[in-house]
Amino acid sequence: MHIREATAGDAAAIAGIYNQGIEDRLATLETQTRTPEERAAWLAARGPRHPVLVAEAPDGAVLGWGSLNAFNPRPAYDHVVDFSVYVGREQRGRGIGDALLTALEVRARAIGYHKMVLAAFPTNRAGMRLYERHGFTTAGIYHEQGLLDGRWVDVIVMEKLLT
Repeated sequence: MHIREATAGDAAAIAGIYNQGIEDRLATLETQTRTPEERAAWLAARGPRHPVLVAEAPDGAVLGWGSLNAFNPRPAYDHVVDFSVYVGREQRGRGIGDALLTALEVRARAIGYHKMVLAAFPTNRAGMRLYERHGFTTAGIYHEQGLLDGRWVDVIVMEKLLT
């Protein structure tokens, strides 16, 4: 497996993996699936402070992706970054999320971020283990933060200082 910068040619794979995350209801309050065209536009609109990385198999297949995302548009938050990590269903449990998060942390430090933050479902056990292994700690819980499939869902907020 190789971690590299995402390209426009990865848009369909990124959309497919993201859509699995949406459908599985494990990692996002998003409910609308994405098209390759929308993900291509999303990729094109990102700047150097908000890269998207993909985990690529030796045969070129995209196994997962991760991104550094703007936390808040106010200048006081310029040194805080949110992130996302998604791994294809059939590839989960193979260390791909770990490799992507490691690469995102390296990139975040190189860019000059002071802190990484995330919002996740506390019921996503695999995700929680990943974040805790990487030293993320709980900042708090938003109780009943979103209504998903007719039920209220809690969201945990976690953080890690990089410097």
